Amino acid sequence: MIDLAIIGGGPGGYVAAERAGAKGLSVVLFEKRELGGVCLNEGCIPTKTLLYSAKVYDYARHGDKYGIKTENVSYDFAQIIARKNKVVKKLVVGVGAKMKAHKVEVVKGEAYIKGRSTEGIEITCNGVSYHAANLLICTGSEAFVPPIPGIQDAGDIILTNREILALTQQPKSLVIIGGGVIGMEFASFYNSIGTEVVVVEMLPEILGGLDGEIGVMLREIYAKKGVKFNLSCKVTEIRGNEVVYETAQGDKCSVQGEKILVSVGRRAVTAGLGLENLGVEIVKGAVKVDNRMRTNVPNVFAAGDVTGFSMLAHTASREGEVVVNNINAQPDMMRYNAIPGVVYTNPEVASVGLTEEQAKKEGVAYRIAKLPMAFAGRFVAENEGGTGLCKVLIGEKYGEVLGVHLLGNPCSEIIYGACIAIEQEMTLKELEEVVFPHPTVSEIFKETLFAF
Repeated sequence: MIDLAIIGGGPGGYVAAERAGAKGLSVVLFEKRELGGVCLNEGCIPTKTLLYSAKVYDYARHGDKYGIKTENVSYDFAQIIARKNKVVKKLVVGVGAKMKAHKVEVVKGEAYIKGRSTEGIEITCNGVSYHAANLLICTGSEAFVPPIPGIQDAGDIILTNREILALTQQPKSLVIIGGGVIGMEFASFYNSIGTEVVVVEMLPEILGGLDGEIGVMLREIYAKKGVKFNLSCKVTEIRGNEVVYETAQGDKCSVQGEKILVSVGRRAVTAGLGLENLGVEIVKGAVKVDNRMRTNVPNVFAAGDVTGFSMLAHTASREGEVVVNNINAQPDMMRYNAIPGVVYTNPEVASVGLTEEQAKKEGVAYRIAKLPMAFAGRFVAENEGGTGLCKVLIGEKYGEVLGVHLLGNPCSEIIYGACIAIEQEMTLKELEEVVFPHPTVSEIFKETLFAF
């Protein structure tokens, strides 16, 4: 009998497989497409590869700000896409090498849960039966395409994150339905390379769920770059390449695009797995788990997007670790108070902990301090004319860090320090004793703390 069977080779599944293999457990990992899941093949890695090409192009075009003279700067869309594919392929191979190094059996195919017997939990794949003592469900999520009238008739004009990454030709114009993280990252990339971009968002502001003040700042930056935003607008119909929407005032408007990207959220993949054969509880389309990632069925766990809670690759990886530790008699549990979120636009956004909006809603007493990123010398040196903000929430009673929200490059690389502070419940006084290297952009965190 196998110690652990894992369905889904994304960042939850393959990390769990690696950790379990390293602990000496026997592991079989089922993946119907490619190792790395959506994150590596259709999400995190390919989008960041594209965004970095766009950032290099931006810097080249505006090199004169730094005393660097450039002429006739151009880009090659086909080469950008080819590099994206190369990066993805290299990292997929790397994941495969990790599995081999830790003696994980990788089975490519669609797994199905048949049930439980005296031999263990039975999973079939490619006509072969496997029996395992423990099962981890990591089947991830898929783009949610709402039932907007006309959307099914628009054919290949309609794109999700999967189709837009497979484009071989740059669209001249792009309408993005949804101003969340995915929508804004694609808006950033295509705006940089000259595509006309329009964002239609149902909420009053982009990046709902992140700090509202920073959302406003990022939108204003991109509006100056030429992205058009239609906020508080509900899409009511798709007519070919035309998006019809209704404003908050009830006016009917429309906008046309060569392509239309639908990025209004994702939903857990639970259908067709055979979960009903074990009696696994599903709530609102996702697998219900506790803080040890256990389902209602003994020895059956779930991690990642399939739980419908924190749909982030790094969350999935940590949840997979929690599962393996508990299987290996090392009690562990998930805590979600210090999960960072990053938007890889240019400039970047990074956030962890409570936002000011959440603190108010939950009745948490807090103090707030904020400083422009320009208070960090390194930021000024590397971001000519750049706009940025560091915003910190401190608990009123104990002086602990509750939330940190950043706008400005390279905040994705420094937010982890704030994650540690929140995870360890560090206080303002304790952080004052930490020495930050100079000159770095990370110093903005300490400078902001000093502003309390």
